[in-house]
Amino acid sequence: MTELIQETPDKKSIPQRISAVILKIKRYDINVLLLGISVVLFQTNLKDEPFSVPAAVVAVICFIAAGIIRVAFEWERVPILRLGKFHRTRGPGIFIVIPFLDIIVSYVDTRIIVTDFSGGKVLTKDAVPVYVDAIIFWMIWNAKKAKLEVEQYEVAVPLSAKTALRDIIGRTPLSVLLTEREEIGRELQKILDQKTNAWGITSLSVEIKDIVIPQELEDAISKEAQAEREKNARIILSDAEAAIAQKYAEAAIQYKDNPDAMHLRSLNILMETLKKAGSMILVPSDVPHLMNKGMSAAVAKVSAAHGEGTISAGL
Repeated sequence: MTELIQETPDKKSIPQRISAVILKIKRYDINVLLLGISVVLFQTNLKDEPFSVPAAVVAVICFIAAGIIRVAFEWERVPILRLGKFHRTRGPGIFIVIPFLDIIVSYVDTRIIVTDFSGGKVLTKDAVPVYVDAIIFWMIWNAKKAKLEVEQYEVAVPLSAKTALRDIIGRTPLSVLLTEREEIGRELQKILDQKTNAWGITSLSVEIKDIVIPQELEDAISKEAQAEREKNARIILSDAEAAIAQKYAEAAIQYKDNPDAMHLRSLNILMETLKKAGSMILVPSDVPHLMNKGMSAAVAKVSAAHGEGTISAGL
């Protein structure tokens, strides 16, 4: 049997503690009621003449019932020892205990419990100090084992989770730790299940809440990511320039044996440039001649396409 002697800090607020105490008191409402009925019957019977035997019997029965009846809430299971040995697990609802023979070990909560824990300062596989916080969702499926196999399971489960988390961090590089949180959580859950299943406890899920790394290392990682983005941007820009150069090469082949097309393209570029307001362009002295030549070629092609003969244009 595993023993663990360490108290876990109670993180509940004062209203939550008061609510929990009131709920625990309410489990004895039926006992208080039966005890009150017994006292009232006894007092009434002592005052009345003659003495009523049936009323006394009812009072005794209510008094005994108040001492043997117990109530467990829907989410609770109650392991019971009889003469020091485990007898049975009762609940939810009303059950009976035999005075001086039966001992209630505890009212075990079988709802899902959420516990946050920290692995502390741990070195990763690549010798980087990190602080990791996580959350574990766990529940008790066997109240008998939870109370008889381990002492203070509320402390044992978080400590086991912390130990397993530190072990996983020590075997994992920082890059994997930052990018594969879900996989690390699943691995941690499997390790915990192997430890806690013997205690009647199962871990439903483990989630990595936060990973804190040194500030200087965080700055270095940020610079590395920025450099990687700039590298990708330059690669995309160079690919675009290569594609543009390829198109220019194909266009040059088309213009090589067609001077008229080259002249028209030159005029088009000149016209697009002049569209800007307030633009002034200095061109070589032979440009007007090229413009006349290009316009003549364009008009001739248009006329030939419409069957109107050749039109000469003189500018």
